[in-house]
Amino acid sequence: MKFEPALLQKCWFLAGPTACGKTDTGLLLAERLGAEIIGLDSMSLYRGMDLGTAKPTAEERCRVPHHLIDVLDPHEEFTVADYVHQSEAVCREILDRGKVPLFVGGTGLYLRGLLRGVFAAPPADWQLRGQLEERAQREGHEVLHSELQRVDPPAAARLHPNDLRRVVRALEVFYLTGTPASQQQREQPLPIEQRPPHVYWLSPPRDWLYERINRRVVSMIEAGWVDEVRTLLERDQGLSRTARQALGYQELIAYLNGECSLEGAIQLIQTRTRQFAKRQHTWFRNLEECQPIEITGHETAEEVAARLLTCESA
Repeated sequence: MKFEPALLQKCWFLAGPTACGKTDTGLLLAERLGAEIIGLDSMSLYRGMDLGTAKPTAEERCRVPHHLIDVLDPHEEFTVADYVHQSEAVCREILDRGKVPLFVGGTGLYLRGLLRGVFAAPPADWQLRGQLEERAQREGHEVLHSELQRVDPPAAARLHPNDLRRVVRALEVFYLTGTPASQQQREQPLPIEQRPPHVYWLSPPRDWLYERINRRVVSMIEAGWVDEVRTLLERDQGLSRTARQALGYQELIAYLNGECSLEGAIQLIQTRTRQFAKRQHTWFRNLEECQPIEITGHETAEEVAARLLTCESA
């Protein structure tokens, strides 16, 4: 499943690690381009998961129309192929209105799927997934990662041992098809002349970003994140496996289950979010279609948006 190159070339993309300022910059860029924003975040798709995903506020969504946000209930599953398929339809609708599609977010797998297409993966085998997840809980994440290293070294090299959801999926694909996922995911970049010209990612200094992440986690807790998670758990259909593994939610679920203190959960969320931001940095840096926009963290969103528009005219 792939976007047509001609459609891709009409889109803009603004990616980057969590907490780097994509939302504010994206809003200003959209206003200057006459764009509508398409969420590029796998967890902002879920209704009710607001604080932990740093979802755009109602006021921000009034400023600029947003799409592919709050389109799923937390018990539902959603694949990269689903995302690419729905994104294509949204892009065409935006273009029909005479507007520009602007993707904003930090899910690298979604961005790669948009730029290079998605292979036809087998459907989820929940029994197999459950067995693998139980092994991870019983024997540790490293055991599954070592197993992936044996059957699919390229996938293991790309995935961190703590990225359990994707490690499990890579093993699941191998055991269901007999072929490593990395061999099935060899979508190559489009020829340079066919690539979208406006694919950018914000690259801030690591120390600045990590301090910003630490502060933001505390702010989210103070804003009521624990109550948000408690409300989600009380729903009749609960949370899907995917939603439960959202950054921060699994730690707060552990706190609510009495498995750790709130202080311990906060520290773990901060640590794992910093680790995730580091992996995002590596992901975007290795996507050759992406143009890095180095920022210091001291620029205003207006200044960053102006730089992106200068890149457009270069």
